[in-house]
Amino acid sequence: MSGYLIDANSTLMCPHSGQFSIVTSNTKVKIDGQFAATQQDTFTISGCPFTLPNGTPSPCVLAKWLVVATRVKIGGNFAVLKTSTALCQAGTQAPQGPPNIVVTQLKVKGQ
Repeated sequence: MSGYLIDANSTLMCPHSGQFSIVTSNTKVKIDGQFAATQQDTFTISGCPFTLPNGTPSPCVLAKWLVVATRVKIGGNFAVLKTSTALCQAGTQAPQGPPNIVVTQLKVKGQ
């Protein structure tokens, strides 16, 4: 599975249109001026409007990456690709669905 690397400037959304913020610990590898993201980085979500059928708010708050690059490591951690698979989670860690990777850089691919 190959795909473009996700960087700190990429646009990702939860299944309910909440916006991602990527906080990366990578301080060495940049793509077009932005730090590349790894599986170990923090992917927080804000603005998710999801509510359970009983009316209880259950917004997505973070994402956990399940399938990432297998050949590209950054600082000892695998890179996140546009083709990677993740699961958005509520504060209770309940699964909420996969994120949508809307925009990413188009210069560097990995596998």
